[in-house]
Amino acid sequence: MTRSPRDLSDPSTDPFDVAADAAAVIAQRTGVDHHDVALVLGSGWGQTADLIGETLATVDNADVPGFHQTAVAGHSGSMRSVAIGDTGRRALVFGTRTHFYEGRGVRSVVHGVRTAKAAGCSTVVLTNGCGGLNPAWSPGTPVLIRDHINLTAHSPIEGANFVDLTDLYTPRLRHLAREVDAELDEGVYVQFRGPHYETPAEVQMAKVIGGDLVGMSTTLEAIAARQSGLDVLGISLVTNLAAGISDQPLSHAEVLEAGQAAAQRCGRLLAEVVGRL
Repeated sequence: MTRSPRDLSDPSTDPFDVAADAAAVIAQRTGVDHHDVALVLGSGWGQTADLIGETLATVDNADVPGFHQTAVAGHSGSMRSVAIGDTGRRALVFGTRTHFYEGRGVRSVVHGVRTAKAAGCSTVVLTNGCGGLNPAWSPGTPVLIRDHINLTAHSPIEGANFVDLTDLYTPRLRHLAREVDAELDEGVYVQFRGPHYETPAEVQMAKVIGGDLVGMSTTLEAIAARQSGLDVLGISLVTNLAAGISDQPLSHAEVLEAGQAAAQRCGRLLAEVVGRL
């Protein structure tokens, strides 16, 4: 008898068991039982995986326990097993993520990160498209995430598990990224719930509390990655100046356009960083 897939929304289900189920399917579909690094490609980053190496296998999200088709234009509804140059190592590249605003619950939001750990990864690279608070960061500028502020009022950690988030975004990896691209700046990423863009007043609040970047993803995944023991590299692509920083209206089309314009620089950056991990 075929076992029914475990449901992340069922409180009695251990989300790490679902991640293990997902990793087993990925191993079967890709032909390898171990991946070394995972990448989550956010808005504007979709083309960059092609520069990391040859795609050796592609798996539809819908075929993997706990995953869903993309809900956001510009994302891919599949994951890829990519050769990291000629090193013999593999990258597991997620072409989309589940966003908190989709209403599927925090477990679904961080399922990719937990699956990456179950698949053997030791490092996860989290990317996103975001609004910038620094007028010097024009659209198309990549910025390292130094720290974050989580304004979702949720955590992926369940129960009395007290996880230290000091240096959550691994300093060694940030140093490595700056070796690859000496012009990279760093900033503090602030996650709002979304899916609406932030108001000018909310952007100013983020600035007052220490934020440099605003968006709708990443922080919950980073927390789950730390809980799982993964090293974390976070990189934001400034796709627009945040509301009130410029007088231009915000649109998702602008996000995609900025990502396309910056694809080569971002792709080369990720490819070289991943090649050195």
